[in-house]
Amino acid sequence: RTIDTPTSHAEGNNPLCGDTVSIDLTILDEAITDIAFQGAGCAISTASASLMTEIVSGKTRQQALTLFDEFRDLVTGQSEMDNPGDLAAFGGVRDYPSRIKCATLAWHTLQAAIEGAEETITTE
Repeated sequence: RTIDTPTSHAEGNNPLCGDTVSIDLTILDEAITDIAFQGAGCAISTASASLMTEIVSGKTRQQALTLFDEFRDLVTGQSEMDNPGDLAAFGGVRDYPSRIKCATLAWHTLQAAIEGAEETITTE
């Protein structure tokens, strides 16, 4: 879905796999009060975006950025997340390096939306 009047928006593209994602955010008093995505791509990309929207809703900007760092570390094998919950399923992505970009595309796009980036985010 989209948000009619988001306070932030970003677009992401993974040219290697063909994944695309669009993230809309409503941020009030530093908290993400609404988040939505639209996209097309592989199951990993879509599942990651879907779980991300559920997990960051209600979080502050900083909490969402911290979650992005922790998730990226999880899927790259750099470290484990404390209490990963449903995101634990993405831990196996580290064994498939080309899929890391699929799993992190929505998260990179979220970061861009939070930081107000205007250019399309790419995983390349």
